[in-house]
Amino acid sequence: MRRRARLVPIITLVAGSTLLPAAVAHSAGAAAAGPQPIGKEAADTTTEQRTVRRYWTEAKMETAQPLDTLAPKKDAVRLTAAAIAAQAAADPVSVPATSPAGDGVTAARASAAARASTGSAWTRGGAITTTAGRVFFTYQGRNASCSGNAVTSDNGSTVITAGHCVKMGGAFHGNWVFVPGYDRGDRPHGTWVATTLYTTPQWNNSEDINYDVAAAVVAPLNGRSLTDVVGGQGVSFNRARRQQMHSFGYPAAAPYGGSKLVYCAGRAFDDFLMSRDIGLNCNMTGGSSGGPWFTDFDEGTGLGTLNSVNSFKYGFAAGWMFGPYFGTEAQAVYEAAQGAGTP
Repeated sequence: MRRRARLVPIITLVAGSTLLPAAVAHSAGAAAAGPQPIGKEAADTTTEQRTVRRYWTEAKMETAQPLDTLAPKKDAVRLTAAAIAAQAAADPVSVPATSPAGDGVTAARASAAARASTGSAWTRGGAITTTAGRVFFTYQGRNASCSGNAVTSDNGSTVITAGHCVKMGGAFHGNWVFVPGYDRGDRPHGTWVATTLYTTPQWNNSEDINYDVAAAVVAPLNGRSLTDVVGGQGVSFNRARRQQMHSFGYPAAAPYGGSKLVYCAGRAFDDFLMSRDIGLNCNMTGGSSGGPWFTDFDEGTGLGTLNSVNSFKYGFAAGWMFGPYFGTEAQAVYEAAQGAGTP
């Protein structure tokens, strides 16, 4: 009998909570014909946003545990017949980075040569320390964490993360917030509450790991948009697969504790086992899901072009991290978030 590979989502949970209201379908502009991204209204009133923000105490954020101690094991990647076929080719699309309003955090510095890393703490500063952050939400009545990143967007309020960081097990998550620059319980740039969550129809319908991509639109905080405060990284789609990549996240399972930004760097490779994802030598653990992968990353400025996210690992290969290829489906999710407008 052929042994099946076990897929491990890179997500963490913490104890206790309740879910927000049921999903509401949205339709927005998309990059390609076919099924449109699926959206869910989250905390779309100021009262709901205030309630969600107050819910997330420092204690709740700091008591994370790995998901695979609390959730059923997956024996294999869920693939559909369409997923096994080659993804449709399209012209490359790139969106530049955004500087924070009145802030020099993304000002040019001396460029630094890229270094290899399989899971080191990021200590070089730069824009990545404000655009990347932890994501917190409730999943099946329990508190959970992922990672995410602010990107350039028409509404100035878009966070890119993994599909399973907005929906898993048949329902969208509740109490969803983004904490950019999270550092040992400190929230230097505030807690940003999601008003709308988006993911691909492939992830929504069958949790197809090839399309494990999502976007969140967050409400303004103190009258300012997210990228006004922290800036936004560039984002691109339909580019070459095997490039030099930098991956970031907030891993919370041992040997990490979820309180520091960690990175991996190296050349991406194609998954030759069960998915059409791209891989990277990376030891990050639960909690890093949804953290950004960048091409053209400058270690001097902390700026790059987001081109995938941390998604999953095989149970027998802890040293490999995989992320979805950012093709037309990921582009459609990004564009749907733009269509949501300013919250």
